[in-house]
Amino acid sequence: MIDYTRMDTTTLAFVGDAVYEEYIREHVVQRGTIKADRLHAQAVRYVNAGAQAKVMKALVDSLLETEQNLVKRARNKKTNTKAKNASPIDYKWATALEALIGYYKLSGQTDEIDGFIRKAIDIIDGRI
Repeated sequence: MIDYTRMDTTTLAFVGDAVYEEYIREHVVQRGTIKADRLHAQAVRYVNAGAQAKVMKALVDSLLETEQNLVKRARNKKTNTKAKNASPIDYKWATALEALIGYYKLSGQTDEIDGFIRKAIDIIDGRI
């Protein structure tokens, strides 16, 4: 059995990025938007390093210790990738969010994904 808490955080973020994007796309479609250009514009509000960093900073203290350790490991990992439209710090926090979602996905924790992304949407929308 694979210990996903020890998996490379870049790999976890690779998976988490796709999962988060899918959830956000479903969210904007369910809000009734039909036109592709508007869908994209609405999705970008949630899927950007600044928004994702805000979410991760707001929720990190509520995570289990193993999840906090994973987030810290992902956030602190050295990378050669540079963010296009974000500060390096926000980019690292956003990567940590994606790694956590990837961990949830690969370890079969679908309820945690649902709850975490619902909270993320609420934080970005200013409800939390």
